[in-house]
Amino acid sequence: MATGLRLDDHTLGILCCPVCKSRLRVVGTTEFQCVNAGCLSVFPIVDGVPILINEATSVFTFQDFVQKRETFFRPGSAFKQLAAELLPTISRNMKAKQNYRRFAALVKEASARPKVLVLGGSVIGEGFDTILSDSVISLVETDVSLSERTVLVCDAHDLPFVDGAVEGVVAQAVLEHVLDPHRCVAEIHRVLTRNGLVYAEIPFMQQVHGGKFDFTRFTHLGLRRLFRAFDEIDTGPVCGPGMALAWSYTFFLRSFASSKLVRQFVTALAHLTAFWLKYLDHYLIDKPATFDAASGFYFLGRKSAQIVTDKDVLRLYRGG
Repeated sequence: MATGLRLDDHTLGILCCPVCKSRLRVVGTTEFQCVNAGCLSVFPIVDGVPILINEATSVFTFQDFVQKRETFFRPGSAFKQLAAELLPTISRNMKAKQNYRRFAALVKEASARPKVLVLGGSVIGEGFDTILSDSVISLVETDVSLSERTVLVCDAHDLPFVDGAVEGVVAQAVLEHVLDPHRCVAEIHRVLTRNGLVYAEIPFMQQVHGGKFDFTRFTHLGLRRLFRAFDEIDTGPVCGPGMALAWSYTFFLRSFASSKLVRQFVTALAHLTAFWLKYLDHYLIDKPATFDAASGFYFLGRKSAQIVTDKDVLRLYRGG
């Protein structure tokens, strides 16, 4: 491992310039530089984490990370953290754990030591502990925020990896937070090996979370079209209509709040009175009508050379 960097040597070997896709070289302990004479872009290293973003196209800048400004995630208030520990949650992911087990089994069939790129890896997603506990899988945990888990800062619109670099990509609750999810999925397709695997989750019936960094929602068919360059292994609702109703109720009450303190109070009230709705999803999650009412969907797929046509997408409707 290069001195001071969180990346292992193999990961260093598959990096490329996010601007022109040429190779990179490490300059001391402070920066990376593109080797392309027509580019020569320079990228800072902050606390051992390379900041490999294309400033010309990204909404983030090098200075956001050098000066450690707030980018995406912001620590919650003491009240918010205490509430999260004491109050029942209104969210419930019904499928992630079993989906990750399947993803892990499939990706290990492709390689004795598969490398999996994690987008949004500064936060451990629901069920992801299944992957974390698997010593065979080598993870590259990336994000657009600095954290203890982040080994590389990158923007999914311009991934700093060579073509065919990884056997798997995970994007759990990430693609709603990017400006151009189609471009990001094209980048995922590019960096995957032949027959590489992707696992993604994205909300459908959820209110805004992540503040200004929340842009997009997808129906089940919309998600399938987003991944039209992949063969579907499995897809469907991941969080059900019970959770969707609990979220709607919570944000309905929050809409009456005129101050932060009142908003915190009504949020706590909503959690205490609506948490039970998520348990209905044990019964509802596999019902046909849930495809029209789910809180969120997942897609597990394999990189393909074929594109699913729009006519074929329409034939895949499974709702009620």
